[in-house]
Amino acid sequence: MLKNYLTLAWKVLQRRKVFTAISLFGTSFTLVVLTVAVALFDHALSPVAPEVNLGRTLVMTRARIRGDGSTWQSPPGYKLVHDYARNLPGVALMTVQTGGTLATSFVDGRKIDSTLKHTDAEFWRVYQFAFLEGSPYGSADVESARLVMVINETSRKRFFGGASALGRFIDADGQRFQVIGVVPDVPSLRTPSADLYAPLTTQKSKGWEEEYLGDFSPAFLLAPNARPEDVRAELHSRMATWKSPKDSNWKTLSANLETPFENVGRNLYPGETDFARTYGGFLAAVLAGAALMFMALPAINLVNLNVSRIMERASEIGVRKAFGASSRTLVVQFVVENLALTIIGGLVGFLLAGFVLRAINDSGLIPYAALTLNSRIFLWGIALAVVFGLLSGVYPAWRMSRVHPVVALKGTR
Repeated sequence: MLKNYLTLAWKVLQRRKVFTAISLFGTSFTLVVLTVAVALFDHALSPVAPEVNLGRTLVMTRARIRGDGSTWQSPPGYKLVHDYARNLPGVALMTVQTGGTLATSFVDGRKIDSTLKHTDAEFWRVYQFAFLEGSPYGSADVESARLVMVINETSRKRFFGGASALGRFIDADGQRFQVIGVVPDVPSLRTPSADLYAPLTTQKSKGWEEEYLGDFSPAFLLAPNARPEDVRAELHSRMATWKSPKDSNWKTLSANLETPFENVGRNLYPGETDFARTYGGFLAAVLAGAALMFMALPAINLVNLNVSRIMERASEIGVRKAFGASSRTLVVQFVVENLALTIIGGLVGFLLAGFVLRAINDSGLIPYAALTLNSRIFLWGIALAVVFGLLSGVYPAWRMSRVHPVVALKGTR
């Protein structure tokens, strides 16, 4: 039966080429935009190197301190992380890293601006980098504040013309570092992205070890059987014991651990967020709502086109109903026809999205972007095409299936 429906759908699409072309254009354009959006989201939150364990990673990106009538909110400081987030039950590994600062260098009269990230030694265990040259710095290097550095592939080209960088020196942030390793570029949308990486203790600023709020982005790799909610509960229990420093009006200090997906939801949430809850559900609702709203207008236009196209077949429908075809059979047929058209448009849109993603990569709009189409994006694209096909096809099919056979045979509505 499905084969018959598809064969009939192909014949119908060839009958009115103008309607078919307009429908394909609307479907393709809509799905190009949605596919690019899905690719960007996948690019930022999919478990790929160096974040291969993203599915069991928690992050702490925001902390809040409150007092009488005042609130201070920022990324957590080192003291908060060290005093309350180390050795949490269920955490296999933890890394402390800065958000990244601008470091200026001059090479042969050229000014080079780089993003410099300071990290601990565990950074190279939490994140699985494939070293192109050399190796990472270790705990001894961090403890001794050794001026060594790992750089990304683009920095090797910018500083050394692509030649081997091992053992060579880079002046950055007013300090002279020796390069001991080179890693692939990490897209700027990912947490471990930077141009240059140096030991945490080589920071020029002073007093960072005593700050509750600062510029750190710790990440926590959970043990295989650990539950995020248990780890969060333990952190909240520990932070409830925080006592305000003397001569201070601050009363409470709070922070939260969340998945990268939940963290995006918190960042998008309008207004002040609550550290006692997570925002993954909010983000899922926003994404679903945005997709439906974006599909609504073209779907309404296609509904009108589909109604006109189906009404032209009134006589055919009248004959089929006169010979016993049920309304359900007709609805299924029309929906299959529209889904076939939508999926064809979706495949065209998928191919066009590939060109758009390549243009984004080449434009440098997103530093180190490597946007691609993969199986996850393809499945999401097919799912969106099906939803779009149902939105634009169910109502016209239902409306025509309700027409009385006599009225349909007369070719009127």
